[in-house]
Amino acid sequence: MRIMGLDYGSKTVGVAVSDPLFITANGVEIIRRKDENKLRQTLARIEELIREYEVGEIVLGFPKNMNNTVGERGELSLEFKETLERRTGLPVHMWDERLSTVEADKVMMEVGVRRENRKEYVDKIAATIILQGYLNLRGSKAAN
Repeated sequence: MRIMGLDYGSKTVGVAVSDPLFITANGVEIIRRKDENKLRQTLARIEELIREYEVGEIVLGFPKNMNNTVGERGELSLEFKETLERRTGLPVHMWDERLSTVEADKVMMEVGVRRENRKEYVDKIAATIILQGYLNLRGSKAAN
């Protein structure tokens, strides 16, 4: 079994998957859609990846405001969580993703990805950062 991390955006979903030992998160792909409200193909692709990687649970980025309130994007993410749980039957954990995109941009700058190319990778890297944070917390709880 593995854990899937998702960075849900208005037109993309970044996808990452853990290794079988739940130690590392690896970026898989970015699912793109033309319209924010057209989720059928996005959900179908997520279900394909769940089967392919034998995923048993999902971690979904929760975009809270910096003052810890839940805005419009956060509400949409909570709705997406309910849809994922209903469609997949898997537990979906919300993970505070504040600054994950900033961190993803920083990582890409450090490895020399050109500014104009960063948009191509940012969602997948953000999903990896979200999932890795969850895995790190899970691992530290298991060690105690």
